[in-house]
Amino acid sequence: MARVSTYLNFSNNTEDAFNFYKSVFGTEFNGAIARFGEIPPQEGMPPLADADKNLVMHVALPITGGHMLMGTDAPESMGFTVNKGNNVHINLHPDTRAETKKIFEKLSAGGTITMELQDMFWGNYFGSCTDKYGVNWMFACNAK
Repeated sequence: MARVSTYLNFSNNTEDAFNFYKSVFGTEFNGAIARFGEIPPQEGMPPLADADKNLVMHVALPITGGHMLMGTDAPESMGFTVNKGNNVHINLHPDTRAETKKIFEKLSAGGTITMELQDMFWGNYFGSCTDKYGVNWMFACNAK
């Protein structure tokens, strides 16, 4: 079912932040915390720095009203710089790949594609963009 969630980027303190949010909302993580060290080797990509292997690649926490709060560490060694303004994304989960592509193309028009839509190792058809107004969007479709 289609849904929307909020995705937060942190500078190496995602786990601390999400443990705080967990205590605030009294809920449990949706699955285990995924670590960057779990990423399989990618052709053409340099090996992951040992210091980054335990950083949070993905965490999800249900909060109020069925809303899912998700987050990641954004390691500088991978080219990320967290600044106020780029640390929040609206994360869309469309029902179909066609709907994902259609919305992605419309939102990225006049903006910047930060990651082309593509099949990812965790099973989603995933991409991201910043629209022409500076709002960050992520797309995660699990339909095949």
